[in-house]
Amino acid sequence: MHRDGPHATGRRPPAGTPAAATPVSEDARKLYASGGLGAAWAAGIGLATLTTLMLVGWVAAPHASFGEDIGDVFRVAVQAWLVGHHVGVEIPGGHLGFLPIGLVVLPGLLLYRAGQWLARSCHLPRLRHAFRAALALAGPYAAIAGTLALVGRTEDVRPDMTQSLIDGFVLAFLAGGLGVLRRLLKDKGIAWRQLSGIMPARPRSLLAGTLSATAVLLAVGALLFLVALATSFGEVVEMTRGLEPGPVGGVLLALLQLLYLPNAVIFGMSYAAGPGFALGTGTAVAPTGVVLGPLPHLPVLAVLPDSGPAPILSLFALIAPFLAGGIGGVLTVRSAPTAVSEAAPLWGFVCGLLTGALCAALALLAGGPLGTQRLAEVGPSPWQVGLVVALEVGVAAAVAAWFANWRHIRVRPEPAEPATEPERTRGTWARRPRSLRIPFPLRWPQKARRRGSHDEDGEDAEGLYGISYEADGPSADRDTAVPASRPGKEGDAGTDR
Repeated sequence: MHRDGPHATGRRPPAGTPAAATPVSEDARKLYASGGLGAAWAAGIGLATLTTLMLVGWVAAPHASFGEDIGDVFRVAVQAWLVGHHVGVEIPGGHLGFLPIGLVVLPGLLLYRAGQWLARSCHLPRLRHAFRAALALAGPYAAIAGTLALVGRTEDVRPDMTQSLIDGFVLAFLAGGLGVLRRLLKDKGIAWRQLSGIMPARPRSLLAGTLSATAVLLAVGALLFLVALATSFGEVVEMTRGLEPGPVGGVLLALLQLLYLPNAVIFGMSYAAGPGFALGTGTAVAPTGVVLGPLPHLPVLAVLPDSGPAPILSLFALIAPFLAGGIGGVLTVRSAPTAVSEAAPLWGFVCGLLTGALCAALALLAGGPLGTQRLAEVGPSPWQVGLVVALEVGVAAAVAAWFANWRHIRVRPEPAEPATEPERTRGTWARRPRSLRIPFPLRWPQKARRRGSHDEDGEDAEGLYGISYEADGPSADRDTAVPASRPGKEGDAGTDR
């Protein structure tokens, strides 16, 4: 058969022959080049937005707050851009790590849009190519973040170079990869629900249970914060008026507190879990009690309770981990039930462990030092939150998973039996027709004329019971069975009937 192509003869091309450029290599080069352009666009738009805000603040506020010249304003904008990526900063008083999570929204949205543009401009035939596209976007973006960390360094403020590289890469990979995947699904006409069908059953069930349990904990944390804000709203307003920020300063102050809203929700989640959080060295806000020290003059901090016993109504939030575990365990088993009853609690406890790990990561993201020694400890303890949530949610999820799996097995319909077999009703067998007789044993031996003795009524034992006796031993005739005589009839000779 004639074959076309460079390997038609089965021989390799001579050494030193340049390989022809393939469409795959051209697509790869275009992908990485477009990834660099998308990273530069996302970083440039974010930096330009922050620079504009800093210029407005420089004009409205005293120049000493941002610097004496435009170069200092740009350097402050670069530092704010790094803080928006959750990059810690070294200052003369210590380390500044208690950063608002809300600042991550701006670069995240820009990277999401860059990922969608990358998916439109490049040829990505399969969904698995979204991983390569995310890498093509995250690599250049991490390099840009590291470069800006060097640009924004001053004598007093030194951004963490290593953290800028790691955080820039992780944020670009997650947000940009999500944008690429969303665009590919839209182009191929695939819904998000259909995407979960690609995953194996067990990882999909654990993912559903873990995300559901974490969402319940976060919802309870948000509810705690909103209730505390509503009860102490008057104090927040009075503290804001006491600061006299002015129109522009008031807007910036409100924006700053709004950016710390995700941190407050995670603090509420830690309080509902039990460990609580700290707002300085030697302080604690937990269901076991409240111990506070001097706090910064931030109006939103007026929602904190006074030192002493915790509010009685806030103690009802302690049922949140068990409620989250129950929901997570049920969803874990409902997505992938198991036939082994002992395995269901195990998977429920695994769901609790994953929820504890995720909550520990959120606690690590929400807290951090605030520079000075007095505020060197701010936020929840990641390991305490992770351990307590894993135990509470894990136990509740194990019990709920066992009950849900037992109920699923109990109410599962039995498979229909073939039509040839008698139908089985609940607890009884259907009556069989009279013409159908089931002998015992199940297979009657064939009647044969055998020599043997008769009983007293003249009936042959073999004809009555259908049983024959054969002599054991190697000398026994295999073709003819020798009937055994009954006791007391040894002298009688049997006759053929």
